[in-house]
Amino acid sequence: METIDQLEQGGEDVTGLLELAVEADDEETFTEAVAELDQLSAKLEQLEFRRMFSGEYDSADCYLDIQAGSGGTEAQDWASMLLRMYLRWAESKGFKTEVIEESDGDVAGLKSATIKIIGDYAFGWLRTETGVHRLVRKSPFDSGGRRHTSFSSVFIYPEVDDDIDIDINPADLRIDVYRASGAGGQHVNKTESAVRITHLPTNIVVQCQNDRSQHKNKDQAFKQLRAKLYEFEMQKKMLINSRWKTTSPTSAGAVKSVLTCWMIPASRICAPTLKRVTRRPY
Repeated sequence: METIDQLEQGGEDVTGLLELAVEADDEETFTEAVAELDQLSAKLEQLEFRRMFSGEYDSADCYLDIQAGSGGTEAQDWASMLLRMYLRWAESKGFKTEVIEESDGDVAGLKSATIKIIGDYAFGWLRTETGVHRLVRKSPFDSGGRRHTSFSSVFIYPEVDDDIDIDINPADLRIDVYRASGAGGQHVNKTESAVRITHLPTNIVVQCQNDRSQHKNKDQAFKQLRAKLYEFEMQKKMLINSRWKTTSPTSAGAVKSVLTCWMIPASRICAPTLKRVTRRPY
């Protein structure tokens, strides 16, 4: 409240200063008023940032899961496109990224992937990305050039502090080890270093294969499981508090929205003013 009061008072002061500068035709006073206005604008942006990222874990690092939907190669290619998009976005923001798990598709793309994004307010920036992402395009894998719709789910969850008590019963876990897939040199397919942990009561699944050590992968998978269980409980509390009884989360990946991306061929350009589709002559 103090910051808001200061901004209101500052706005009144700048208004008075501008009126004085106009009446006196004083360029120096006008320049001073503009400088103060810029300072107020910067403070307002900081206040808006604090309002948008006021969640308990908005400032934390986060994990990002991508899961290809049904649709085979087309959906798996869409999942790989999403992964590249988020990696490039993180790089543009100056965030660090770690690929925790990556499962290649049958022909192209990815079946699933998990990355960790490290940076200030990483979870705050990405938390609204949770949901089903849909792609509509002419498929490069279809010899007939027909339009296809593909789906991939994205789930964002914050890295939780170790001092937060999250009760995990070992009897509720199924731990599987398997050979890592994807690029990684001669070691990849020789030892069962990859780890998959399933939390049976919630059907939450986490997996890690980014390290050669099975123990390190297991530790990382447990960190992901704790984070997912925490986010799962937070989602349940939000649903209860908002009395949203028509939907209940059945897994940690309960979706909230459907985000659609259209890829229009360059040969078909829609001109809204002409209300028709024009084609290139070549």
